[in-house]
Amino acid sequence: MAVTLRALQTVVPPTILIQEQVRDIFAAQPGLSRLAQRLVSTSFNVSGIETRHTVIDELTLDNEATDPQFFDARQQLLLVPSTKVRNELYISEATKLFVEAGRLALAACPDIRPEDVTHVVTVSCTGFYAPGPDYMLVRELGLRASTQRYHLGFMGCYASMPALRTAKQFVEADPNAVVLVVSAELCSLHLRTSSDPDTIVASSLFSDGAAAGIVSARPPLPGEKALALDLFETVITPVGEGDMAWKIGDAGFEMVLSTYVPHIIDEHIEGALAPLFARDASITGQLAASLHADSAVSAVGTVLAAPVLTIAPPASLSSVIEHWAIHPGGRSILDKTEAKLELRADQLLPSRETLRTNGNMSSATILFVMKAILDGSATADGERVCAMAFGPGLTVESCLMTVIEG
Repeated sequence: MAVTLRALQTVVPPTILIQEQVRDIFAAQPGLSRLAQRLVSTSFNVSGIETRHTVIDELTLDNEATDPQFFDARQQLLLVPSTKVRNELYISEATKLFVEAGRLALAACPDIRPEDVTHVVTVSCTGFYAPGPDYMLVRELGLRASTQRYHLGFMGCYASMPALRTAKQFVEADPNAVVLVVSAELCSLHLRTSSDPDTIVASSLFSDGAAAGIVSARPPLPGEKALALDLFETVITPVGEGDMAWKIGDAGFEMVLSTYVPHIIDEHIEGALAPLFARDASITGQLAASLHADSAVSAVGTVLAAPVLTIAPPASLSSVIEHWAIHPGGRSILDKTEAKLELRADQLLPSRETLRTNGNMSSATILFVMKAILDGSATADGERVCAMAFGPGLTVESCLMTVIEG
């Protein structure tokens, strides 16, 4: 029984942030050191981002808000709203994105009606409320009152991967299950001015967006392309616990995003992928791979036995796995991944284009990349897809999928 991800749909809020304009505003904020001003220019210029989206309509140069809470356009001043103010906006605006993305996903699956949905899995790390987005989806989309609801909160950028894994497990337990998975993130609510390098990097990357899809055992319709969810794997790298973190402060949520993260990924990405590939006989066979145990000790003292994949030429990952959905946490992460795994430039294009036009939307971003792959004219039935997302810990979530065309 193939469990498939269908009807991937994405939504972004209407307010567009031009990266160069945002850079100049952040660089001109009072209290920044000269070093911080240079870091702002560098971080924004090398981000690989041209545009981002936000639910904060104040964040435009021409806004005329009489009582601004986030940005005073007249003084070109970034304000410091409380966590409560930020979360209140999350409640109203995130709900809209959750519902719109879910509605679009259902509309894209004409053989699935709202009353067919048995489970809802929602994902977000940029706000909280109860009853939450899982409840709002049931109410606003006309799902059955008995729909089982699950929310994965505060996990960070990788959270859509365990959401898909959970959905797959529901369908494997009950082949009649239909799971609506929706991620919505409002990262821009927590952007702030600071001389701290980690905060500057975060301010140059994060944005808002939502994505949704339907997981079930129902095959795609004629002409429809979907993704069979084959295998999932989770790995915690032996270092990096303090290099990517997400905490709640008095003036919003506080992101720790060290510039060392790309180096951690560079050093450990092969070891993180090895357990996933080792479970797929077709991949290991094509790569003529040999596996051996390599024990690594994590920052918290847990021993991880992670097989390391040794690839014998002439096979390569880029030839065995055609499509790569890599979470674009930043341009340097994509650069390191492309070089380390010896991927072709075109295989990272969906990730780079997602970053260029939308920035880093935390957990929703990987679903944007998957949709870009599915929508590609060259994507064909039977081709393999490897997805990877990174988050606090440092946690690496990976997945093997197969393109299925109805």
